Amino acid sequence: MSDENGEALMDVHAEAPASNELNTLVAFLRNHHGDAVNSILYYGSCMRNNDPFDGIVDLYLIVDSYLAVYPGKFRAFLNWLLPPNVFYKEFSVEGKTLRVKYNILSTADLHRGLSRRSMHSYFWGRFTQPMRILWCCDHTVRINMEEYFGLAAKTFLERVLPVVADSGTVTDLWAQGLRLSYSAELRTESAGRAQELIDYDLDHYVAVSTAVAETMRYPLNITGSGKTAQYAVTIPASRRRIGRWGWVVRRVLGKILSVARLLKALFTFDGGLDYAAWKLERHTGQPVEIPDRVRRYPLIFVWGLLWKLYRRGVIR
Repeated sequence: MSDENGEALMDVHAEAPASNELNTLVAFLRNHHGDAVNSILYYGSCMRNNDPFDGIVDLYLIVDSYLAVYPGKFRAFLNWLLPPNVFYKEFSVEGKTLRVKYNILSTADLHRGLSRRSMHSYFWGRFTQPMRILWCCDHTVRINMEEYFGLAAKTFLERVLPVVADSGTVTDLWAQGLRLSYSAELRTESAGRAQELIDYDLDHYVAVSTAVAETMRYPLNITGSGKTAQYAVTIPASRRRIGRWGWVVRRVLGKILSVARLLKALFTFDGGLDYAAWKLERHTGQPVEIPDRVRRYPLIFVWGLLWKLYRRGVIR
């Protein structure tokens, strides 16, 4: 990636504006998890609305080593086996409750999850979306993080372009790509969620597309800006067939991984059931009750709850 494109990505993923609330979070997380944390990334609805009290603050903690983060080896093993581990905390800041959900992910797993070696879209689908650097331990890590953002965008586009038209608007390209990514997981968002995200920050998607366009396996041509931005690419028919089958595999694999992550969260995510119920209600507007038997014996009874939620359309 050229220096010019790297600088463009640095502008796209600039540091989040400082605030007492976010500074409190950074101080707690660095103190709680030690020197293994090398960067903290901010994403989600609170970041988009610039209001950390509007829902739950979503963060990624990028760490050097899982063993250096946890007092015991069990959670470190689960983090390595199926990253990331997810945690939820509540703070009282200036008389208001600040809620945070954070994912712990190693630098090695981040790189692996964003590269072509990663079949599933779990990481490269997320890291192409708007994200801000809340804290980095030094400038070198900051530069490396920009490389990771670029790698995510490149992998995403190389997996999406074979299954969309040869040309069209950048808006349609990314909306279709995000819908494909969502279809490869158990998600709570409505069918129109992808388009809402694109409309909210279209300049972001045009910028990252432009930054990686020349480094693609099949060079991507981006012209115009904003809603008028267009893309054009030429991809062989054989590659398109492979690309379509790739998304069939991702949809099957993704459902399995989603269930596996849910089960893992029963061991690693304190308050995870309540958080899941809150998120489902927030995205769907439908009430979600966690039965007592699910709380007492989640591994046995969570399956029936998942099936009921799936039949109601709360998860897809």
